[in-house]
Amino acid sequence: MAAAPRPVYWLGHDTLRVSAALFAENRRRLCKGLKEKDGVVPQSLVVLQGGEQKQRYCTDTDLLFRQESFFHWAFGVTEADCYGAIDVDTGRSILFVPKLPESYATWMGEIFPKEHFKEKYAVDEVHYTCDVSPPGLVFTRGQNTDSGSICREASFEGISRFQVNNTHLHPVIVECRLIKTDMELEVLRYTNRISSEAHKMVMKHVKPGQKEYEMERTLFFFFFKLLLLPCSLFQHYCYTKGGMRHTSYTCICGTGNNSSVLHYGHAGAPNDKTIQDGDMCLFDMGGEYYCYSSDITCSFPANGKFTADQRAIYEAVLKSSRAVMAAMKPGVKWTDMHRLADRIHLEELVKIGILHGSVEDMLKVHLGSVFMPHGLGHLLGIDVHDVGGYPEGIERINEPGLRSLRMGRLVLERMVLTVEPGVYFINHLLDQALANPAQSCFINNQVLARFRGFGGVRIEDDIAVTANGIELLTCVPRTVEEIEAVMADSTKTFSPVVSSEKF
Repeated sequence: MAAAPRPVYWLGHDTLRVSAALFAENRRRLCKGLKEKDGVVPQSLVVLQGGEQKQRYCTDTDLLFRQESFFHWAFGVTEADCYGAIDVDTGRSILFVPKLPESYATWMGEIFPKEHFKEKYAVDEVHYTCDVSPPGLVFTRGQNTDSGSICREASFEGISRFQVNNTHLHPVIVECRLIKTDMELEVLRYTNRISSEAHKMVMKHVKPGQKEYEMERTLFFFFFKLLLLPCSLFQHYCYTKGGMRHTSYTCICGTGNNSSVLHYGHAGAPNDKTIQDGDMCLFDMGGEYYCYSSDITCSFPANGKFTADQRAIYEAVLKSSRAVMAAMKPGVKWTDMHRLADRIHLEELVKIGILHGSVEDMLKVHLGSVFMPHGLGHLLGIDVHDVGGYPEGIERINEPGLRSLRMGRLVLERMVLTVEPGVYFINHLLDQALANPAQSCFINNQVLARFRGFGGVRIEDDIAVTANGIELLTCVPRTVEEIEAVMADSTKTFSPVVSSEKF
């Protein structure tokens, strides 16, 4: 008799169907990794705690819930306040859900029986969280090497009665998350496709005179050419076309000098400038589907036409982006890819006239970090800055630019990474460089003055590493000609020149 098909997560219409088999495969890989690790005792259970529903400060207003990443990776559960357990020896999966009071049915909806969750998530057993009583426990506790935060380990009343190990799980589950399965790659392709289309829609509709936040939050619902419904250009597309209720991070909608603010869009700088004719736009936005992320940046002129200076800086960044992607394959050093981007930027800035002298000597004094202070890119997956960049034994290189690199290890097949070189004109970094004789000797201050207030250009694509190179997941206009053509004709459908099969 054939096995029953796995249930799927699906939001209808043309959204992606994600099988519960994705999470069963993740659990299988995790058990395999733990069995191969010394010190994991027989009859151990992995216990993961899901995210908790939280309220806004001291109110009873719920914040929009998003699942805890490790728990989602293993179970794919959308509900809050759950636990999950995995028997390492057998692979058997157990889900613990809250036992809800009768009043829940009045205010929040139907109270489902345990069998509902067993079928919905294709787990072997379901119990209530008040019944957690496994024997030996393996918890995840370790440092997220990207954020520096310590991952929270599961906790529940009566935990002191059990034998707990909180050192073995974290490094194993991190390495499992690092390497994506075929099913995970399919979800990441989807998040990139929808987010790419949303970026193109924004590109077609941006105009001088609008506010930056109108690209993130505006009146934009088409009904007989009336703009009626409050929503977001980017978020509206991702949600209505792709079922993406969450973005992967706070949208960055920087124009003019704001495009040089690397993490613009926060509460102190909330995408609130009026877009000027002649501004460069730097829009860094990514949608998230079923907790899987995307991270895409497009840079283009607000009026749809590059000036000579805008074109020169843009094409310098595009050249470094394509050089890195052409060089990417398993076994290369990610730090070398960052250095490659730095070198190309400096070479191009010499051609423009902003710099003069030996590029080799510029590299020795870290001049590249003046124009690109951030790292080249980062791992991507369930978290936009995904885990695994610095495993035990890999240390950060304490040099300008490289110290901000979010991954220091060799590139591996099935990693998913962002490639996001940029050139920015950040006044305080330029002033520091001009005050430093080791760096100022390479700078033509008269030419540089022309670029004060320019802002910056970043080009960010998401790539999956293949056996021999990469698969480009992002699909947006990238050349100057493509961008100008799309912005000139808001009805035009963009067809990429670069195949998504292999770069």
